[in-house]
Parts: sequence; structure tokens; C-alpha cells
Amino acid sequence: MKQSGAARGWVEELDYGRAAALLTAASDVTLVIAGNGRGTIRDITFGSAELAREIDQEWIGKSWPETVTPESRPKIEALLRDAASDAPPRWRQVNHPSTAGTDLPIVYTAMRVGTRGEVIAIGRNVRPIAVLQQRLLETQQLVEREYARLRQSETRHRLLFQVSAEAIVIAEAGARRIVEANPAAHELLGVAAGEWAGKDLLSCFDGAASGAIETLLATVRATGRMESLKVACRGSAAQLTLTVSLFREGASAYFLVRMSPLGALRESTPRRQSRVLEVVEGGPDGFVVTNDRSGRIVYANRAFLDMAQLPTESLATGESLDRWLGRQGVDFGLLTAHLREHGSIRQFATTLRGEHGSSTDVEISGVAVPDGEEPCLGFTIRDVSHRPRAADAVREAPRSVEQIAQLVGRVPLKDLVRESSDVIERMCIEAALELTRDNRASAAEILGLSRQGLYAKLRRYGLGDLERSPDEDEVAEG
Repeated sequence: MKQSGAARGWVEELDYGRAAALLTAASDVTLVIAGNGRGTIRDITFGSAELAREIDQEWIGKSWPETVTPESRPKIEALLRDAASDAPPRWRQVNHPSTAGTDLPIVYTAMRVGTRGEVIAIGRNVRPIAVLQQRLLETQQLVEREYARLRQSETRHRLLFQVSAEAIVIAEAGARRIVEANPAAHELLGVAAGEWAGKDLLSCFDGAASGAIETLLATVRATGRMESLKVACRGSAAQLTLTVSLFREGASAYFLVRMSPLGALRESTPRRQSRVLEVVEGGPDGFVVTNDRSGRIVYANRAFLDMAQLPTESLATGESLDRWLGRQGVDFGLLTAHLREHGSIRQFATTLRGEHGSSTDVEISGVAVPDGEEPCLGFTIRDVSHRPRAADAVREAPRSVEQIAQLVGRVPLKDLVRESSDVIERMCIEAALELTRDNRASAAEILGLSRQGLYAKLRRYGLGDLERSPDEDEVAEG
């Protein structure tokens, strides 16, 4: 390193104490290594008390390579060789065993000073950077998994679109230009696949019906509700039932147009429903249909039966879905209230209890179907118990606290207060058990409860090993 004469003179005037203070302020760890060829540590200073607590204070007198993990020793030896030969300083990352349990990563550089061959090693703590890198890696993995899940979902929907026996056309809501159509629509309208691009939706039907179709499309776009109309194909006497619904994709709106020949409607509907039911029945996510008014299950697929630990669908039919959800009387009430108000709900987080005591973290998406002979609610239940979490040290607020606010106006105040008290009480018990490492005697003491009182609350909330008795706990803790 090139130095000016003034800088060199200033450095030479520093006494030991000021030089040590300067090194301590400029680094997290500073080591003074004896020039005896063995790398013996003569002195050590730390930039923070927190770092000093993590490092073994018996380093002084030890060989520097002995203070690092085995894979880091060659790096320390290389630092000492470079310092002895006055080679240009290099930074090398090594790991020290820490009293906190996880290795402490430090980046060092070393240089020889004085006439006796002593070496000064300056280190910087890079654990904060390592933590950020780990979080970034976990986030990237989570994004990749979610992206793969979305691609799989898109593939499934694409397959359903292609194999559907019902003719389906997707068109822009503004310009009415056809965007896509499935093979059944190609066959029904007699239009080749390559001729769809940019084609006006009205050009597929008899000109006399153009006014009625325009009115239908305007109504659907204004109200968002599904509407139907009987029309004739262009150049054909075939009569169709045209059913149009609206959906949005980003900032754009599209028409989903379903076309069914009148004569074949009754024949094709059962076959179409059969195919859809086969897909739903064999899907990896639970699917449940309930009666809108009572919440009684009218259909449940195999995936839901597996999560609920039920051998047959008959054991679920007629029962309320609330029976298996995490908090009886709360979660299902939130779901149904939201569905009746908004029509759909996505990724509602809760738990699903099995008949034999299992508990699975799930996300529920639902839709309300108010029209028809029997209004119903449909729920998709996804197992998220194996989903990776960003950091174990970060504890999320209980989802029930956020959801209690949604009950205001629908549930009496005394019920809201009782629910809030239960949530806080359960959180405190879980925190006490975690703090005492499941020592229930100590947990009862710090909570100000008797042993029997704590066990009663454990049974109430389903926490811990409920098979253990207080006497067994005393033996285990003794």
C-alpha cells in the first residue's frame, strides 16, 4: 500500500493504547499473534460486548488455527504464511465455534508488524450478511415452489379447457375479439383453429341475433352476472344456448362464452359433469360442497376425507364443515359471512382436525353459488403444513386476532371478548411451555396457575402430550 510521508509520520507517533483503540474501532475482532511460528494468540480485543460473549475468552495462549473449525484451519495457515512473507493482505472468511450454538463467521486479514515478527489480524463479523443471504435463499426457493405450483395449476386448467365437451370461447370484453377457443368450439362453429385470431365474436352467429347478443354482452359487462340467450349459428339452422360470464385478468376484462346445442344439451351435460367430477375427485386438494343455509356437507372428495381421517364419504355427508375446522363456531362463521358478502374468498388460513386427533395447517378458498335450485358453497382446502417458512426466529401474530375484527357487527361483543381471551390465554401457555422447555411445573409457576389448572387448560386447547399425568411429569422433571 502506498503511503505519503505525512501519513507515515502520523502513524509512527501513535502509542500502543491509541493504536489498539483505533484497531478496535475499525474492526469487530483484533488479534495480536506472536511471531513464534506457531500462531499463538497474545492479545484479543472486541468491537462489541455481544461478540465478546459469543467467543471463548480462553483464546489467549492458544494457537490461532485451534480457535476455528477444522475446515477453516487451512485458511488461517495461509493468512499466517502471507503475513510472514509480507505478501499483499487478503481477506479470508473462517468460522469460529460459538457459545450460541451456531458457528460465527469472521472475515480476517493479517499483516506483520514490528521487528519481532508479530502479526496483527483484523476481523469483521459477517453473520448479519450470512443471515440475509440465508433469508434470500429461502425466499427464492419459496418463489420457485410457488411458481412451479402456478404452472402446474395452469397446466391442469389448460387440460380441462382442451378436453371439455362443451364449446368454450374467450373474447375481449371491449372489442369482442376472440382470443381463444377450445376444439369443441372449432367443431361446433365449423371454424379452423388458425382462423380465430382477431375474429369478432358476433361474426360466428346469425346476423339477425346481433342486436340481442350485443345487449346480452353489455348486460354481463355492466352487472358481472352470468346471462344466457338462444341464438343460431351463422350459415346453419342449428340453435345454440349461449351462456356468457365475465372474468378479469389483470387490468383486462374477458367474456367466457359457453355454447351448447339445444338438442344435445341434456345428453352432453351429464357427460361433461362426469368428467369434471372425475378431475375434482382425484385432485390433490380437498374439495367440499356445503348447503348455503346450514353448512351441511353434500359432497367431499377423497383428499378431504384423507385429511379428516374419514374412511367413506357417507360419514361426512350431512355433517357441518365446522366440525373439522380449527376453531368451532368461529372459522366457518367467518368463511360463510365473507362468502355471502363478497361471493368468494382466497387463502383463508386455519387448521383441519382429523377424526383421530391429527391437525393439519390448511388454506381454504371458497365460492358462493347463490343461483340455482339449491344455493351452495364450494371450498377448496389445501394442505400447507409442509410449506417452508422464512425464518424460525420470526413469530407471526396469530391469525385469529386479525380475523376477530371481521366478526364485529355479526357476533355479540361478549363472544368477541371471550374469543380474544382464549387466543391470548393459549398464546401465553404456549410461550410458557416453550420458555420452560415443556417443564409443566415451571410453566404453571410462571403463569401463576396450579398444576391441575394448567392441565385443565392444556386439555381445553389440545396442547402438549395429554397422555402424561401430573405424577408422570414430576418423575420426568425430577
